[in-house]
Amino acid sequence: MVAIAHLQPQQLGLKAMLTAYLEHRRDVVVRRAKFDLAKAQTRAHIVEGLIKALSILDQVIKTIRGSKDKADAKNNLVREYDFTVAQAEAIVSLQLYRLTNTDVTALQAEAAALAKTIARQQDIISKPAVRDKVITDELQAIGKTYGSDRLTEIEAEVENLQVDTTVLVADEQVMVQVSRDGYVKRSSLRSYQAVSPDSNGLKDEDAPVYTAQLSTLTHLYIFTTKGNMIYRQVHELADTKWKDSGEHLSQTVGLAPDEQVLSVFAFDQLDGDGAFTIGTSDGYIKQTLLSELQPTRTYKSKAIVAIKLKDADATVTNVYFNAAGADALTVFVATYGGYGLTFALDEVPVSGARAAGVKLINLKPADHVANFAVFTQPDNAVVGILTQRGAFKRMRVSEVPVTSRAKRGLQILRELKKSPHRIVA
Repeated sequence: MVAIAHLQPQQLGLKAMLTAYLEHRRDVVVRRAKFDLAKAQTRAHIVEGLIKALSILDQVIKTIRGSKDKADAKNNLVREYDFTVAQAEAIVSLQLYRLTNTDVTALQAEAAALAKTIARQQDIISKPAVRDKVITDELQAIGKTYGSDRLTEIEAEVENLQVDTTVLVADEQVMVQVSRDGYVKRSSLRSYQAVSPDSNGLKDEDAPVYTAQLSTLTHLYIFTTKGNMIYRQVHELADTKWKDSGEHLSQTVGLAPDEQVLSVFAFDQLDGDGAFTIGTSDGYIKQTLLSELQPTRTYKSKAIVAIKLKDADATVTNVYFNAAGADALTVFVATYGGYGLTFALDEVPVSGARAAGVKLINLKPADHVANFAVFTQPDNAVVGILTQRGAFKRMRVSEVPVTSRAKRGLQILRELKKSPHRIVA
């Protein structure tokens, strides 16, 4: 929940919330102890003066009677008997009958009680253990006064309740769109057909990453450039008109300012076989089974880690899904510096969702992976390469012989001495 901690709003979990509350209670107890200490010390000082006055009562009364006024009486008491100004003020403010009838024993008892109070407050201020004991006692008193017995039962085993979503959600066909900047939506087919497909509600600098007609029961896996995966069922997406932008993922799942949607996959069932192939710009690659990337209980508010990025500046360059039983697959990778490498996907081991993977290609210093692709038939495959100078090149993947991963690869762009081309896509 969002709470004020250290004078600013913060989103706190249970532990951080309790820690912040404990710090607050310690501050309150210390402030209260300082206030009570000052009050007790002031009163103890006055009581000390009254006890002293009673011990020389006749002289005090004689001095007061011989004074011109109240101010003169205070000055005389301070000068002749060494009272403080505060003590003299308390003495002259008392009516004569109260001064003569005051029991010194009662004042001595009050002085002893004040001494205990002062010592207690000083311990609270200076000793953390004493201060925490005060907080514990107060919390126990609150629990005893206002607490209620636990209403839930704690059991060793509980029944696993499975809710069949298909019973609760109507199965209907809708149009789904996910944009690069993180806007997601579903619209009725009527709304989609009523406008031009280009009227998708996105800003000019944004672009759709995924557009498809799907069932409301379809499962979506949304992968981002920061290695996260966001799961949604289609019926959970914002239902808007097709010309509206939709809901931004940051409204439910926190995205980094420079994080973008990279790939989207749709599944009818989540119990199928198959694996995702994920590669990064700093030269790592891995395969992760679909069964390893299942939605968690907190999927609506927290993204699932699909790959661990070793470098803080690294990004995911591409994600592929390979169905179980597919033909032998081949990976082709191109780097910014113009190197290409081809190898069998079987060389990439299967690892867990939070793993970083294995080395994809041996990068030169300051070089990075521009992108990679997975092919079923590399002999017939053709890739397009775009450079930062606006040049475009088509080449057959077979021109780069199949070797092994983690090698430097071959140069697939002629290196120019002046303004060399660099692969950006």
